[in-house]
Amino acid sequence: MQRKPFTIAMIGECMIELQEQADGAITMKFGGDTFNTAAYMARLGEDLGPFVSYISALGDDPYSDAMAKFWRDQGVSDDLVLRRPGKRPGLYIIKLEPSGERHFFYWRSDAAVRECFECQGSDELLASLGRFSAIYLSGISIAVLKPASRERLFARLAELAKTGTAIHFDCNYRPLLWENKETTKALYEKLFGFASSILLTVEELEVVGTDMAHAADYFKRFPQAEVVVKDGAKPCTLIVGDKISTVPAETVAQVIDTTAAGDSFSAAYILGRTLGLAPEEAAKRAHTTAAAVVRHRGAIIPKDATPKVFSATEALCAKA
Repeated sequence: MQRKPFTIAMIGECMIELQEQADGAITMKFGGDTFNTAAYMARLGEDLGPFVSYISALGDDPYSDAMAKFWRDQGVSDDLVLRRPGKRPGLYIIKLEPSGERHFFYWRSDAAVRECFECQGSDELLASLGRFSAIYLSGISIAVLKPASRERLFARLAELAKTGTAIHFDCNYRPLLWENKETTKALYEKLFGFASSILLTVEELEVVGTDMAHAADYFKRFPQAEVVVKDGAKPCTLIVGDKISTVPAETVAQVIDTTAAGDSFSAAYILGRTLGLAPEEAAKRAHTTAAAVVRHRGAIIPKDATPKVFSATEALCAKA
């Protein structure tokens, strides 16, 4: 059977991002975990040509229009995004600490994306996922969905996984979005059961009831998935089959803003593995990408500041 060209659907929510500046001024951008990953993957893999699509829902307001244009400007297709009359995007404010750590405050209870897979056009949207060779989503992607949308999406993803579509899941746990940890754990483990790769942080291991010392034993329950445990500026841990390895992060002298560090890491790691790199080499290049991101403010850094960690030759080999 001939392999599909690499195309990836990134499922989730992009929001209006407001960021408080040192002088008290507020700047507006657009961001969201899976969109951040989509934008960085499109940049890092630009030699592959257009291959990244965003799957979401927006309203019919000027901010939705501006957001969709921003996606296209970043090399991310909005062709499959549902536009819902009378709805609006969600909004969040980032408050930065002097250390570069950030706190998020959200307004998203009636965001267009919440019924993305149960509203008009959703049958066609779910069917369209079959054209992609890979799908990426996060814990936030599923947390913001209403139960019916979540159930329909899970059923479709499980179906696609059986036919060879790679499902990449980044846990990205936000406690304020969940009613309790039991629900989160159950849904995460349902996804773990058909995921090709699982990305999470050391802290998120606790959500599924384990820790770093017991992570390898825990993930033996999901032998089809390779696991990446991110730990900020510390080495990440890779669990691939029976092999466990660690890859050091790059040292950054001055961290400006950690927003999207993990999202960009995920983009580079998944792309690296898709291009045929060994897990350790993919993680090394992912660390390089994240190290560049934390040196700038905002989720999406200037394009010319994004390191070119993949060569055109590697991209051409992947397309062959």
